[in-house]
Amino acid sequence: MNALTQNQAYLAMYSFLAAHYLRSKADDIGALLGSMSMLQDGRPADPAVEEDWHAAIHAALSGAVNTRLGLTK
Repeated sequence: MNALTQNQAYLAMYSFLAAHYLRSKADDIGALLGSMSMLQDGRPADPAVEEDWHAAIHAALSGAVNTRLGLTK
């Protein structure tokens, strides 16, 4: 598998979430997709999404993402 650019990774995440939304019709996923949708200038509709995306990239690159299922009280 080839490495993805940040933009390609964003598109992959968007595609993954869009497919999930089509199956589930979950309102929260639909709202997230609306926030993530790109405007004419190439930036997400919600500016906070761009900041969150950069933080997520940093977390992934630094190994700070925990994907283990855990239940908390």
